[in-house]
Amino acid sequence: MKNTRINKIINFSNVDGPGNRMSIFFQGCNYNCLYCHNPETINKCNSCGICIDICPVKALSIVESKVCWNKKNCINCDRCIDICESNSSPKTIDYSVEELLEKIKKVSGFIRGITVSGGEAILNYKFITQLFKEVKKLGLTTFVDTNGSIDLRDKIYSEFVCATDKFMVDIKVWDEKAHKNLTGYGNSKVIRSIEFLGNLGKLYEVRTVVVPGLLNNIETVTKVSHMIGEINSKNKLDEDIIYKLIKYRQIGVRKEILERELSKSISPDEKMMKELSKIVRGNKIEKVIII
Repeated sequence: MKNTRINKIINFSNVDGPGNRMSIFFQGCNYNCLYCHNPETINKCNSCGICIDICPVKALSIVESKVCWNKKNCINCDRCIDICESNSSPKTIDYSVEELLEKIKKVSGFIRGITVSGGEAILNYKFITQLFKEVKKLGLTTFVDTNGSIDLRDKIYSEFVCATDKFMVDIKVWDEKAHKNLTGYGNSKVIRSIEFLGNLGKLYEVRTVVVPGLLNNIETVTKVSHMIGEINSKNKLDEDIIYKLIKYRQIGVRKEILERELSKSISPDEKMMKELSKIVRGNKIEKVIII
């Protein structure tokens, strides 16, 4: 199994699934969302070298035509990320399954499970399948945070789906054209992913970012909550699927996007979020979370 590139690892997180969890963020994403708050995870570093001279502590260098990051010297000022023109980061590390497993073992007594995120984690599904098989031997649960763009009904993903306890899926907007304008892709596969995973009993939560002035939030929340309600009712799950409504925030969003496509978008107020949560509950979903 080849090594894969990791953007960062959070040893202890309580926002990436139930309980205390290790969150592993994979580098690389097939979407290019306008409001992405971590655009440095979209592409892998192309070693252009533009970031090297701006580093105040010389933590970056070129070795054999590749940008190398000295983690010990780094002060995390993120100037390298700010100057990057490729929606990437030089501050990534290639890990093998064995190396990641060693890091997990060190904190396994303090966590309930691990969650893989990104970027888009499922682009590395073969690697994650092998990692999850080993993680389960430690008695830990396995969660995947995904944009839902990959059709997991395909047989090539069956082993991966089996090794995953639960999925958390984003649905950006219900309208197909609006979704393509926002991410670069349509959303038919996302909707199918939610239905497929929900019917399998492997869907932990669905999440929607509420963006006033850009998206039809009422339509999206209405249609998505109706779909979740139908899945909950049809399958009589032990635990109902959570619908999480996330306030759009400007933190981390690319400056040029803020000035252009998102110039009229601000974080939604409490009144708007409460109105949307009423719509969700009206579709017989009690587990609605606002963050």
